[in-house]
Amino acid sequence: MYNNKMKFGYLNCHSGISGDMFLGALVSAGVDPKKLSDTLKAIPVGGYEITSKDVTRAGISATKIDVNISPNPKRGHTRWKDIEELISRSSLEDEIKSTGLSIFRDLFNAEAYVHGRSFDDVHLHELGGIDSVVDIFGTVIGLNMLGISKLFVSPINLGSGTVNTCHGMLPVPAPATAELLKGYSVYSTDIGFELTTPTGAAILKGLKAELGPMPPFIVEKIGYGAGSRDIKGVPNILRLMSGKSSELTISENVTIIETNIDDMNPQLYENVMDKLLSAGALDVFIENIIMKKSRPAQKLTVIADSNIAGLSEIIFRETSTIGIRTYTADRITLEREIKPVHTRFGKVRVKTAMLRNETLTVSAEYEDIKKISEKTGMPLKKVAEAINIDIHKNEPNNI
Repeated sequence: MYNNKMKFGYLNCHSGISGDMFLGALVSAGVDPKKLSDTLKAIPVGGYEITSKDVTRAGISATKIDVNISPNPKRGHTRWKDIEELISRSSLEDEIKSTGLSIFRDLFNAEAYVHGRSFDDVHLHELGGIDSVVDIFGTVIGLNMLGISKLFVSPINLGSGTVNTCHGMLPVPAPATAELLKGYSVYSTDIGFELTTPTGAAILKGLKAELGPMPPFIVEKIGYGAGSRDIKGVPNILRLMSGKSSELTISENVTIIETNIDDMNPQLYENVMDKLLSAGALDVFIENIIMKKSRPAQKLTVIADSNIAGLSEIIFRETSTIGIRTYTADRITLEREIKPVHTRFGKVRVKTAMLRNETLTVSAEYEDIKKISEKTGMPLKKVAEAINIDIHKNEPNNI
């Protein structure tokens, strides 16, 4: 679901992507490098320093981030159990911990698969420990600082040639990079070295960056992260554009589950609907239809965004149908917010629907109106009218 409060980030990977390039793009887009470094100190690991400097790549100004490791570092954080234990001891926010560990998990899974080893036995080798922790968690922290909650990505340039690894010289992309980029659009150019690293690929996969054209959004910030080399005629940069959605509406994909029933006692439908809604259905409704041979029947329709198998099983178990249809549909809705509002009856939950921050509709939740009617003995219609007056009184302050 996208809405006009959500911030997007769009990554142009015409020169590939690496962890330090992403960090550079974030700093260039407005992340305070000192604040970023201070936040990373929540992870109990030392022996490094982050530096930031302005550079040019083929005439384009960009930010180069380096993670400088001390001459005699303790690079022991190369197994999953080491990373997991290190982060569990950190004082980072739980969401940042979870997201960063998810990226690391994808890295370890890819390395285990390409080397035919168990997950727990894999070492990160050339990825090291300190630098990969800084790149990955620094990226997650930086995105959080900019408020970016959804990433989109262009086709990804891999580069060409070979890369030197502990397993010898391997063709670009490195095996783990190739594994991590399954499902993404990639291409190769005649630039004779690695442009996309395993860490960069893992960040895209772990953050569920969506491949596709740039979505419609209002650009607020642009950042350029520099790669290590200056390539003649080609800006070796990662561009990050961020901003808010400019679409008029929220759009999301939902699954429609429906079935025609002509031989069931109508009294059973209430139970079916209650169970479907309790199991996560977004909406459930019944329509009267005429089937073949002019038989009157009902069409049961369920709208859902998850638990499709579970909802389908409820329909099979609780109705007489022997077949179900499912298909995907786009759902377009206004941005919605529910919050308690003070009325003459006490607090009542009120739903507000907005378009580009403009309030279009305001309505009290039916269940709250019903409870007040039952408690006071007032007709439900009268309660609704009174609440409507209260929630619109001094509307800017009350809603």
